[in-house]
Amino acid sequence: MKSKILVVDDEPDALEVLGFKLREAGFTPIFATDGLKALAAVRAERPDLVVLDLMLPELDGLEVCKLMRRDPSTAAIPVLMLTAKAAEMDRVVGLELGADDYVTKPYSPRELVLRIRKLLKRTKAAEDNGDRLQFGLLQIDVPHHAAHVDGKAVTLTATEFNLLAVLAKRRGRVQTRERLLQDVWGYETAIDTRTVDTHMRRLREKIGPAAEYLETIRGVGYRFKADS
Repeated sequence: MKSKILVVDDEPDALEVLGFKLREAGFTPIFATDGLKALAAVRAERPDLVVLDLMLPELDGLEVCKLMRRDPSTAAIPVLMLTAKAAEMDRVVGLELGADDYVTKPYSPRELVLRIRKLLKRTKAAEDNGDRLQFGLLQIDVPHHAAHVDGKAVTLTATEFNLLAVLAKRRGRVQTRERLLQDVWGYETAIDTRTVDTHMRRLREKIGPAAEYLETIRGVGYRFKADS
């Protein structure tokens, strides 16, 4: 079954070009031209991934992302956001709100399709892995893409969950930011290690008391403590 990709952009030319490239790559593209239509499409179509421009009429992309993450039924859908090249603050805020990855405009449609493939691949890899991990009050159920802290479900994005699972499986071993970008994000080169820090900060906030397992190794990266 072809993966459905929701593309949210108010530029018709961009939708046409990207739609063609997505069909060519074997995906089923669906489209929305403003934030309100994007939310309606997410809820009605349940896409496998959302490509979300931040500058949108009616409701901007940041608000769309925030509302998706608040809704348990859409919280785990991967979001790849599109930002202007100079809008670094928008990228940081977007990642803080739960976007899984970003591409800056102007972008190569081919690069964007490759980034979509990688994001879908790592989401599926997490779902297919049969591990179930338990650390005190923290439970990580990889096949069901679920995490619980003290018996209560924690809603994580696909990237946040993958980051937690990778660190937990490698507990006791320091993981550099560059290594995490390769193994969690699928980047061949470390393009922006701050992406790791932003996701780690959100992950710690969400898992609350279980955040004590996530240790920062200053100047290097992170480690899941074997004992806490």
